[in-house]
Amino acid sequence: MIPGSRPTWVEIDIAALRHNFQEVQRTVGADCEVLAVVKADAYGHGASQVAPALADAGASLFGVALVEEAVELRRLGIEQPIVIFGGAFPGQESTVLEHHLTPILYDLTSARQLDRAAHAAGRTIDYHLKVDTGMGRFGFSVEQLDAGLPVLKELKHLNMTGLMSHLAVADELEQPLTATQSATFVAVIEVVEKAGFNPRYRHLANSAGIYSQVLAGCNLVRPGIALYGGLTGGPYRGAFTQQPVMRFVSQIVQLKEVAPETGLSYGHRFVTSRPSRVAAIPVGYADGYNRLLTNRGEVLIHGRRAPVVGTVCMDCILVDVTDLPEVQLGDQVVLLGRDGDDIVTAEEWADKIGSITYEVFCNISKRVPRIFINS
Repeated sequence: MIPGSRPTWVEIDIAALRHNFQEVQRTVGADCEVLAVVKADAYGHGASQVAPALADAGASLFGVALVEEAVELRRLGIEQPIVIFGGAFPGQESTVLEHHLTPILYDLTSARQLDRAAHAAGRTIDYHLKVDTGMGRFGFSVEQLDAGLPVLKELKHLNMTGLMSHLAVADELEQPLTATQSATFVAVIEVVEKAGFNPRYRHLANSAGIYSQVLAGCNLVRPGIALYGGLTGGPYRGAFTQQPVMRFVSQIVQLKEVAPETGLSYGHRFVTSRPSRVAAIPVGYADGYNRLLTNRGEVLIHGRRAPVVGTVCMDCILVDVTDLPEVQLGDQVVLLGRDGDDIVTAEEWADKIGSITYEVFCNISKRVPRIFINS
């Protein structure tokens, strides 16, 4: 615990992060470069420490959602190209130029705005062209390329350094759409090259695509969740050596003996059925411990599981420790991560709240201090 702080914190294992990066690099091979996705504060893990560690590990590029996130990386000393997945919005052109950022382009309006700004500054702006091969979100449609590519060719202050698309269902191996997207992207590469462009980077595969080997003639991959130990379910279970990076921890601050038929927490959504010993833990939904874990969550104390009982509050949860008589005030409580031989995974949380591991990580609040360790 950080001295003087409340007894709830998150540990970020930088050694595990490096291991996961190396697993990605091993999977795709030395001829394929890695763009490390660190948007949303490195999926809640803390970009200030995560990004430099990934740079040291060998990340060739970085990916963020917003110009503001890219600027923060530059302030951290990140020198690699930073690709802005959300593109640059009107008024952000000067920031893109100042910090040598690489927006994606998915429409001609923003392309022209960036070209005008670069021309006025006597500079060029690198960009990655995004083509929609089936995600149905950002990107030029394949049908728009015949008309769009000649326009982009005339924008002399823009430089296409990358060509990309995004997989919609790569984590569902039985879906034929992934193969269709892959084949479409291969065809798009040919169309773009015939139009006179020679992008250095061609990339399609996200984390699921990497471990499904959906590389489609690409020389760059974009791992996000795989770096943080969150690609653990379904077809990927046991398919590669992945280590959890985040460990969410608190402590017991009160122990109380309660009688049978005692209602606990808001709404008395849990009522004891026996004489019970209940521990109060200073963590709640404001910290990212989801309210949907009410009467469903489990924590680890001394490596053993104990159930969350009663409604998850903003700043507190209650845990039934009746079956753990050795538990004492001040004992550590693992909310997410390993304790002894057992582990509470982000996927377990996600299954219980009907969500995904991405959201579990991103929702751990900034009010919870991060401690960065090298295990």
